[in-house]
Amino acid sequence: MGSKNKLKRFKENDTFSNVVQPGRKEVLSGDFKLKGKWKTDFFGNDNPIVLELGCGKGEYSVSLARKFPSKNFIGIDIKGARLWRGAKTALEENLGNVGFLRTQIELLDRLFDENEVEEIWITFPDPQIKYKRTKHRLTNKSFLELYKEILKPDGVLHLKTDSEFMHGYTLGLLHGLGHDIEYAHHDVYGNEYSPDEVTSIQTYYEGQYLEEGKKITYIRFKLK
Repeated sequence: MGSKNKLKRFKENDTFSNVVQPGRKEVLSGDFKLKGKWKTDFFGNDNPIVLELGCGKGEYSVSLARKFPSKNFIGIDIKGARLWRGAKTALEENLGNVGFLRTQIELLDRLFDENEVEEIWITFPDPQIKYKRTKHRLTNKSFLELYKEILKPDGVLHLKTDSEFMHGYTLGLLHGLGHDIEYAHHDVYGNEYSPDEVTSIQTYYEGQYLEEGKKITYIRFKLK
């Protein structure tokens, strides 16, 4: 994508009613006004909040919003030129139950209050295979503790990935920490019992992975 196109999208994001782009200083100072008030002040309802972390172009967030109109979805990514696509699609389709937040995932506890989130989707994250990159894996112990701070006590997490490494790493970690694994499979499209919201929604890149013969894995779990 050219720099001109990126700048155009950044400017459009500023005009989109469904995009929130807080400054880092605002977030770190504790002045982020939507914390604890996403339902009332952003969505205007009392429906459950579901996050998609590293949402990219927002395809999964938008698809979930279409599928579950009684839930509120927030796609989170640091790259504004990417989430522009999902935000624009949601506005074009008048999907009032999905929004986008441009921020770093490490700041989640400053953006959402305790017990404010019902579910978290982690879709096709970078597996960060090299050992020195483990701190960036979105299912490492530190991130799990972060998610626990904003999730309801019975909150659900979903990991969908084409990385067997990420799937195995996460399963091992969850077992070791004693968390509750509700469902896990290393090939969701090869398993007739896979959850519908996992197999009925495919991103553009997921379709490419499947064409290449890659298996798509999935874990649904709760934190103790």
